[in-house]
Amino acid sequence: MSSDRWPGGADKMAKTAKDARKNDPERTREDILEVATEEFSEFGLSGARVDSIAEKTRTSKRMIYYYYGSKEGLYLAVLERAYRKIRSLESDLQLSALPPQEALRQLIGTTFDHDEENPDFVRLVSIENIHHAMHMKRSSVIADLNISVIRTIQDILDRGLATGAFKRQADAIDVHMLISAFCFFRVSNRYTFGTIFERDLSEANLYARHKSLITDAVLSYLRSDNLAGEGGS
Repeated sequence: MSSDRWPGGADKMAKTAKDARKNDPERTREDILEVATEEFSEFGLSGARVDSIAEKTRTSKRMIYYYYGSKEGLYLAVLERAYRKIRSLESDLQLSALPPQEALRQLIGTTFDHDEENPDFVRLVSIENIHHAMHMKRSSVIADLNISVIRTIQDILDRGLATGAFKRQADAIDVHMLISAFCFFRVSNRYTFGTIFERDLSEANLYARHKSLITDAVLSYLRSDNLAGEGGS
């Protein structure tokens, strides 16, 4: 609604927005984190401006610092929110109720789609790697958040071995890395890889083929015996 249609004009609109934020601090924090995610993923930690985040959320630097302590504190909150989102998606799948192979297909597909649909997450993780995870090390929740996916994978692997669906004694973190590496790379290197090889990685047929490729590769790895192809005369 424009200010000329609002009784009292722009000043009253601003006061109403301010009162709404005051009465819903949780929504205010979520709005700040949403905008901050875009700002940090676009400009990095050093290039992001708290002034810009405050302007886009119609808050103030003072309010942002009240909630998050500092620019670095806000950045860390953004990272925690990004990891919490993907771990929550995985939890919602209720994979323990599915046969191991189907559970793994669902997990891989969710990771694949999440990374494609959330390039901000990929950029944030890339930025934090540039900083040698120095900010992530200060988090009291990120490590705990990510234990859940390893436990989920371990449960799938154990059930797969027990039923005979899998033959390989695989390490859950290795499997997580294998899945994450492919899904992450497609987004993080989309432009360089696409330019070099003249392929649009978001093209529908290629997207579907890559999703099937990583799923089949992981399942094939787990279905083969540990000793297969490891030499011997």
